[in-house]
Amino acid sequence: MLSHICLTWVLLVLLTGSTVSEKIVIGEVGQDITVPCHYSVRNRNSITSMCWGRGSCPSSKCSQPIIWTDGWRVTEQHSSRYQLKGDLQRGDVSLTIVDAREADSGTYCCRVEIPGWFNDQRTNHKVVVRKARISTASPHTYTSEQTSGSGSTRESSFTVTSTWPSVSASEAPQTASTPCSGPSDCLDVAANLQNASVSLPREQHPEHGLYIGIGSCAALLLILILALLLT
Repeated sequence: MLSHICLTWVLLVLLTGSTVSEKIVIGEVGQDITVPCHYSVRNRNSITSMCWGRGSCPSSKCSQPIIWTDGWRVTEQHSSRYQLKGDLQRGDVSLTIVDAREADSGTYCCRVEIPGWFNDQRTNHKVVVRKARISTASPHTYTSEQTSGSGSTRESSFTVTSTWPSVSASEAPQTASTPCSGPSDCLDVAANLQNASVSLPREQHPEHGLYIGIGSCAALLLILILALLLT
C-alpha cells in the first residue's frame, strides 16, 4: 500500500512538475515590452542558467527557445529583438521585446534551472500586443469676452466689413504732371496759368463790370448835356 502511494506521487510529479505561475503583460505595437522574471540570488554559487521560450513551460527545458543564459551572460539568442537588459548576476532575467509587433502576442515561458529534482522555477507570461491608439481630441473653440460697466461678463462677436468705393482712372487724383517737352510748351503752360489766375476774380465778381459800365454811360451823358448848354 505504501509503495503504491509513493509510486503515484512520483508519477504526478513527473507529469506535472513544479508549480507554474502565469502573468499577463500588455503593450502596444512599436514599443519595447518588458516581460518580468526574477529569481533569488544569495551568493555567487546560486547564480544559475535559465531560458526563455515561446509557448507554455514544458516539464524540462524550453520549447521553441528564443534566448539562453549560463547565469552570467547570454549564450544563445534567436533574434536581436529579444534582449535581457537586467542584471543577470542579481537574478533579473526579464525579457525585453524590442519594437513589439502584433505577431509577438502569445505565451512566453521563463524557466530558471534550480539544481535538484523538480526545483526549476517556471513562469508563463501571456503577452498581448495591441495597436497604438490614435488621439481623436476635438478642436478647441475660443470665444471673446467683453466686460460691461456693471461688472457682468457676456460673450460677444465682432465682424468688421470695410467697403471702399471704386474709383475710375479718370476720377483718380493726379499727383504728378508730365514735364514740358520744350521751352515753348513751358511758356504756354505759364501763360495759361496766368490767364486763369487773372480771369478767376472777374468770373467770381461780375457786378464790378456792370457798375463800371453804368458809371461810364452817366459820365458821357453829363458831358453831352454840358456841351449842349455851352453851345
